[in-house]
Amino acid sequence: MHKSKLPNLETTIFTIMGNLSKKHNAINLSQGFPNFKSDQKLIDLVSKAMNSGYNQYAPMLGVLELREAIAKKFDDLYKTSYHPEKEIVVTAGATQAIFTIISAFIRPSDEVILFNPAYDCYEPAINLNGGKVIPMQLNYPDYKVDWDAVKNTISEKTKMIVINTPQNPSGTVFSKEDMEELERITNKTNIIVLSDEVYEHMIYDGLAHQSACLFPQLKERTFITASFGKTFHNTGWKMGYCCGPKELMKEFVKVHQFNVYCVNHPIQIALATYISEASNYKQLSSFYEQKRDLFLEAIKDSRFSFTPSKATYFQVLNYSAISNEKDVDFAKRLTTEFGVASIPLSVFNTNKLDEKVLRFCFAKKEETLLRAAEILNKL
Repeated sequence: MHKSKLPNLETTIFTIMGNLSKKHNAINLSQGFPNFKSDQKLIDLVSKAMNSGYNQYAPMLGVLELREAIAKKFDDLYKTSYHPEKEIVVTAGATQAIFTIISAFIRPSDEVILFNPAYDCYEPAINLNGGKVIPMQLNYPDYKVDWDAVKNTISEKTKMIVINTPQNPSGTVFSKEDMEELERITNKTNIIVLSDEVYEHMIYDGLAHQSACLFPQLKERTFITASFGKTFHNTGWKMGYCCGPKELMKEFVKVHQFNVYCVNHPIQIALATYISEASNYKQLSSFYEQKRDLFLEAIKDSRFSFTPSKATYFQVLNYSAISNEKDVDFAKRLTTEFGVASIPLSVFNTNKLDEKVLRFCFAKKEETLLRAAEILNKL
């Protein structure tokens, strides 16, 4: 028998809930994808690029015009720059970027600090490369980091710290003070920071995204990963990018070259034009804030309790006034008996900590959210 490199890996909760949702014809608020169309302008730009012959391999690092447009975006939003030819790589979604970063740097017995609840692609990549996950549990409802505990957890084996802000699945954000603490703790160390910022354009109530690139000493050791799929409502395109200081990017590219080499050419050509128009991403926060508010207003008389999501297109709801069941069991029953699919948070927590909370995706059409709310109100 072959020995598995990931012996304890179970079927992902997204697959389980997605399948249940399909089988029972439930309203699917589980997986994080929109059920409305991407901008027709962007789709037309992709068709135009295909018809113009951009159908062979793209340059390994990505189409230069797109990397220049990404550099300009950083300059506009954060008044900081990445060199388009040395510090930006276009990737097959943020997940490929994350896997590539971890594969480029993590060796057997290197330690990686993760904040749970954590998105489920980090840990398997660390395990595959022989690294050791050091989990730090954050708690409902505010999911605050105890930076003194982080400082005490760091050892000579700590190679990397993974952060995700805005944070999926909790819908929370790191504050400026959080980022300054991280900068202080990692300063003058060899620790690499992986900052997953795929929800940077979905942030509410007047809060500002505290990108790692805003903090100069942090920027020097940090990879930022981002997602066009999340931003422009087309997750199936699997398009993202990675930025980082050129010394670190050299190592990233070595793995990227043999992992995917390059990614979808016509979509890159289209995105280069599309993201040059800043309004295409700057209006996203108000667009999603309206959806969040609509959903929360519709369930305000339900027995769920909640703190409004600060960011992402996810809302965490606490069901402890409705049931004592384990969150996985309750989520399954909610899908099979009542017809609304969600994601239980325990699967992202250390030792499957169950705080009786489920994650609902509100990147849906208005009528979908109202139909789901009607069901949730009856529980």
